[in-house]
Amino acid sequence: MRRFMVEHIEPERGRCVIRGSEARHIGKVLRMGPGDPLVLMDRAGLRFLGRIESVGPGEITVSLEKPLPAPPPSPLRLALGQALLRSGPMDHVIQKTSELGVQRIEPFSSERTVVRLASEGMENRLRHWREIAVSAAKQSDRERPPDILPPVSLRDLLSRWGSMDVPRIILWEGEDTRDLKGLLREVPPPREAMGLVGPEGGFSVEEVAAAREAGFLPASLGRRILRAETAAVTLVALLQYEWGDLSLESAHGPRFTAHGGADVV
Repeated sequence: MRRFMVEHIEPERGRCVIRGSEARHIGKVLRMGPGDPLVLMDRAGLRFLGRIESVGPGEITVSLEKPLPAPPPSPLRLALGQALLRSGPMDHVIQKTSELGVQRIEPFSSERTVVRLASEGMENRLRHWREIAVSAAKQSDRERPPDILPPVSLRDLLSRWGSMDVPRIILWEGEDTRDLKGLLREVPPPREAMGLVGPEGGFSVEEVAAAREAGFLPASLGRRILRAETAAVTLVALLQYEWGDLSLESAHGPRFTAHGGADVV
């Protein structure tokens, strides 16, 4: 069953009007019409089986037939702090980590960040990232898409997380005493965690020192030097594997079901 995201479902109204890109996709690309069934999802986690009533210029009216149970969220509330990357790699990080169940993505600028976003282009970039996250949420059948925060400086991000009583990990290729595998096996499965990944040029020694002071634990991914976007996806996948729901029966959380998404838009 094809799934579509809307801002808000109001069950008491008995119907929902879809506009914007989702309406264009339903009518122009998929050529769906009256009588066709679909699943509606909103950002609050509501889901309804619906049926198209009418297709008009720029909008689709759907009757709400019955509520559907949403898939349970990951037992791990995972935040990813990702240094700003070039558009292609950054889009890749947003898409893949959203599919993997990250709850929040916090972009930041650092000493070696190549990309500098002008304030006038920030809203467009945020809108673009959030559209990618919505698409990934539909693809992976998530309860809801992740929150994507406006970019801040690394200093501000460290300040915000400095008082948090949760595991905080910073990936650093210069770490030679602790690898991620060992760290994950040492820490009891938490309910919330934060992972920090640097830009294409990595973190400076001074930045890692500041992260240590804020309570972040530096960890290495081993001998390979990964691209920033690969490191981010690897980190999220490993955290979900050890602490989250990348298993059929998580030791402390719900079931995770993977699929190819052939019928997902």
